[in-house]
Amino acid sequence: MCSSLKHNFISNRQKLFRSLEDGSSVVLFSGKGIYKSADEKYPFTPNRNFYYMTGIDREDIILLMEKCGGNIKERLFIPKPDPDLERWIGPRLRDYEASDISGIENISYNEDFKPHITRILAEGSCKALYFDLERREWDEPLSISQGIAQEIRNRFSHIVIKDVYNDIAGLRTIKTPEEVKLIEKAIGITREGIELMMKNAAPGMMEYEIEAYFDYALKKNGVFDKAFATIAAAGKNATILHYDRNNSKTAPDDLIMFDLGAQYKYYNADISRTFPVGGKFTRRQKDIYNIVLEAQKAVIDIIKPGIPFKKLNETVVDLYYKELGRLGLVNSREDVFKYYFHSVSHYLGIDTHDVGPYDDVKSGMVLTVEPGLYIPEEGIGIRIEDDVLVTENGYKVLSKDIIKETGDIEAFMA
Repeated sequence: MCSSLKHNFISNRQKLFRSLEDGSSVVLFSGKGIYKSADEKYPFTPNRNFYYMTGIDREDIILLMEKCGGNIKERLFIPKPDPDLERWIGPRLRDYEASDISGIENISYNEDFKPHITRILAEGSCKALYFDLERREWDEPLSISQGIAQEIRNRFSHIVIKDVYNDIAGLRTIKTPEEVKLIEKAIGITREGIELMMKNAAPGMMEYEIEAYFDYALKKNGVFDKAFATIAAAGKNATILHYDRNNSKTAPDDLIMFDLGAQYKYYNADISRTFPVGGKFTRRQKDIYNIVLEAQKAVIDIIKPGIPFKKLNETVVDLYYKELGRLGLVNSREDVFKYYFHSVSHYLGIDTHDVGPYDDVKSGMVLTVEPGLYIPEEGIGIRIEDDVLVTENGYKVLSKDIIKETGDIEAFMA
């Protein structure tokens, strides 16, 4: 494990504990592979808050941290080596490997977790026990954390159960230089894939045929997971925000919009580009495209620490009201939302829609800037998205080398 990344994980744990009261313990789980069908599982991906604290991406790992009298204790629980099982699935994580990745010296096996946590709770020094209790929907099944928290609440009624999710989410909004480098690496691979698609696109190809060139670029660079499922939307399909079929045939005058990103060491790129399948914009397509591009540049230009997050989207709507009015598409500011119905930005990191509170922009955040216009009656859908680092005095566009001017696109595709 790169020493700078290990330092990141150690620093993340230290920052978390500085924010928690004395007498607290934190328990985080890496997660468990989910069955897809019969005996086949989906590819495993770790709980991102667990990964942020440890750098470990194996299933069935538990992190326990204790803060008592100002002292911090850390321990990982890992599955015990099983030579027979390892003949089928490969070697399990060894204790020295877990220490090398995370910087945590104390390693035990999973069978010791419940006796260990029982002893801590019985001694009385732990007053509050924190779990990641994130929940998105009422009806979703209990997570491992939620199930264990419920079990402990039933068995140790004197222990206060608390949620550490928002504490970690707040830390994740500010990226370290090492994290920014990983995002830049993901963006560079994404750029290679976009350029390969533009070089090979031609009218009559299926959306998925063009998309395949992006997939090739990722695999060629050792990337086996995407930031999210690629959106490859030609013509009217691009007016559907999260179109995911990618199975239509492209026509000579179609624009095709791609929303996509590589994931590199769990850090994501999130880029949108729209280009003419045949290599040339029509006059109308170019007019609409340049309005979107102007809006994107206007938003990027105001990014700096302290600006309210909502101001970014207000900037887009203000500009669209003026420009779409000029084209005769809107009569009021409210009419803008017929053609633009999402926000212009979100955080980016180890989740594509990264977590944290959306209040004021801060130095160290990485934001997407992605205005779009969607006009179904004309079969035009355009989105242009870049990834932007907020600096102490302004911003740095991390994806600036991915072309987006109409003249540059046409010249490149020619």
